[in-house]
Amino acid sequence: MTRHIKKAAVLGSGVMGSGIAAHLANIGIPVLLMDIVPKDAETSGSQVATLERKKVRNQLSLEAIKKLKKQKPAPLARHENADLIEAGNFEDDMHRLSEVDWIIEVVVENLDIKQKVFSQVEEHRRPGTIVSSNTSGISIEAMAEGRSEDFKSHFLGTHFFNPPRYLKLLEVIPTQQTDEQVTSFMKQFGEDVLGKGVVEAKDTPNFIANRIGTYGLLVTVREMMKQGVSVGEVDSVTGPALGRPKSATFRTLDVVGLDTFMHVAKNVYDQVEGDEKDVFDPPAFMKKMIEEKMLGSKSGKGFYQKVKTDSGSEIQELNYETMEYESRRKMKAPSVQQSKQAKGKAAKMQALVYADDQAGQLVWNILKPTLLYAAEKAYEVADSIYDVDQAMKWGFGWELGPFETWDAIGLEKSAARMKEEGETLPDWVEEMLSSGKTSFYDGYATYYENGSYQKAAINEKVIHLKSWKDDSTVIMKNTGASLTDIGDDVAVLEFTSPNNSIGLDVMQMINKSIEEVEKNYKGLVINNQGKNFCVGANLMMILMEAQDMNYPEIDLVVRQFQQSMANIRYSEKPVVTAPFQMTLGGGTEIALPSAGLQASMETYMGLVETGVGLIPGGGGNKELYLRHLKAIPEGTKVDLQAVSNNVFELIAMAKVSTSAHEAQKYGFLRPQDDISINDDHLLHDAKQKALYLYEQGYRAPKREKIPVVGERGYATMLLGAKTLQYGGHVSEHDVKIAQKLAFVLAGGRVPYGTEVDEQYLLDLEREAFLSLVGEAKTQQRMQHMLTKGKPLRN
Repeated sequence: MTRHIKKAAVLGSGVMGSGIAAHLANIGIPVLLMDIVPKDAETSGSQVATLERKKVRNQLSLEAIKKLKKQKPAPLARHENADLIEAGNFEDDMHRLSEVDWIIEVVVENLDIKQKVFSQVEEHRRPGTIVSSNTSGISIEAMAEGRSEDFKSHFLGTHFFNPPRYLKLLEVIPTQQTDEQVTSFMKQFGEDVLGKGVVEAKDTPNFIANRIGTYGLLVTVREMMKQGVSVGEVDSVTGPALGRPKSATFRTLDVVGLDTFMHVAKNVYDQVEGDEKDVFDPPAFMKKMIEEKMLGSKSGKGFYQKVKTDSGSEIQELNYETMEYESRRKMKAPSVQQSKQAKGKAAKMQALVYADDQAGQLVWNILKPTLLYAAEKAYEVADSIYDVDQAMKWGFGWELGPFETWDAIGLEKSAARMKEEGETLPDWVEEMLSSGKTSFYDGYATYYENGSYQKAAINEKVIHLKSWKDDSTVIMKNTGASLTDIGDDVAVLEFTSPNNSIGLDVMQMINKSIEEVEKNYKGLVINNQGKNFCVGANLMMILMEAQDMNYPEIDLVVRQFQQSMANIRYSEKPVVTAPFQMTLGGGTEIALPSAGLQASMETYMGLVETGVGLIPGGGGNKELYLRHLKAIPEGTKVDLQAVSNNVFELIAMAKVSTSAHEAQKYGFLRPQDDISINDDHLLHDAKQKALYLYEQGYRAPKREKIPVVGERGYATMLLGAKTLQYGGHVSEHDVKIAQKLAFVLAGGRVPYGTEVDEQYLLDLEREAFLSLVGEAKTQQRMQHMLTKGKPLRN
């Protein structure tokens, strides 16, 4: 049987329910979002069946949809996606469940209420319709009690993590009665369509990620209290230094919400015994925080609070002994600095874990019980240690899962220390070590299981570059990039420079890669698997040359950058760029001239050079203008001024898309460009796009004349910037940058409608770039960005 989910219903319009509805809408699935009828609404027996009455009865769902457009981070990839979400209520619209292919329950975490809702669902669902619960810990088996065989065989848990758009993990929890084909379909649908990292979990309290993550967080709290260190000190060593997010421990709790966390902890507390039960009983000060509504970000204060002082805003930390806020502290110990200086995740962790100072003791006493607990519970909550690691990475944002972490700090060394300190290793770990195995992993996705190493079942759409590359596949490389053969006569150009920034080495590899591909391959993909695609040119290099007044060198660099981008545009073989996450400045300039784009859903594109006092120098102005011109349908009268104004605003205001969908709206992506929902499939999808273009008989575009608005249009564009200056919204230097940008987009001092060639516009752009880079205020902006990581308005 071939299944399709063309429409879904979400029961419960709270933060989680509406977030799931938004995620479905983002990928184009229409959703019926339902909730209860408010107690003060008109009764269902009212004689007046008006539109207003329906609005009142659908009030909760309607308000939830409205809030989606205002929430930060945004659940919707673009506001228009909300049009796919229809409001309803449990009393008037349950019969409409017969219209949908998937019903997702997200009501209050109460077994009796959930069972009551499922009783209603069964009255109206079509046989064969999949029903799932988003519970964070209630037994899936218990929820299905009393339901029909067809219901039970199509029922399972689908636990999303909040916010659903951004957190990758989806735990799929089948019951003993769930049809295996239904489980298999939902796992594939979750990965391929929802774009999730899917892990099959067992029906145990809190499933996988919340079980282990909550334990680790509570262990951290207890160790903090035991050692008498502060909230801020803990966070300063339990974030990136341990391969965890910057939010570390307590900032993470503030984001999640303390009330949510305490509920998750209680799920386990109510169902376990002994020492484990004690750990899941939060300390008194956390219960006091709940009473005082100190819930975190949602209430404005939690473990941290942002306050205004005479010197500006300050983030203060909670003193858990006095329950007052005070200045944030960071851990000061030799190992903290040693960890920062170490190269590689493993070295950074080891510098902390084995240090004989306060930071080392704190980290070891947090990590040791967490690793032991993960090993003890691994096969109770999941089918493999690989699934446990993936769940923690996708659900909690860890760079390394617990077993990958154990390998990173040295399994043998750490296990020996644990036993010296009186700890008992789980039997299966002891057996593994006794058999001579010294790590949980033996290469990418190859993990220990029952006496040997097993290869995880990886979707064929996942191309892991690090494991792919070897002497036979790497075609060429230098300090900034490498070119790798990824099969089927397609090569991938991967940036390897710090932060994937663009320097002379990267430009050189772009040129050489295109030359190589034109001779021997069907297409080129530009992609990498770092944190961000590319945050722009090597700003430090440009600033140093500018401070040395070495303008001929800067001129040469800009010329080479422009030439590299021209090589991408006019390559005889299709170049497909696959951007993701931050794709800023030069990163966007690489994308714009490509034959095709395959963007991740979470792609934040923008020409942001004005933030450092410059304008795009690699042809970005011309390319974005061209994209907007070509987006106008044939036969439609072209308003050059409107196009110029739009592009001017995007670049002058340094607008950045908040998603790939918004990048389409801004014109960074064209209608023929594509979006990958699952970023793990991005490289595969880009490869397929390159092959498709080649097989369709790809031909490079021809050089053409470009119509511009000239002097008249220049004045019009500049008027907007002047108006903002008169209103006190922009500085004099902002206006100077705007003047340069407007002059380039207008095509200089030519009549309206003049057709100019590309090189002419590139020359104008380069001259403007060079004049701005020599400005003292521009250099101040560049210096500020490099040291502070944010723009300076001077």
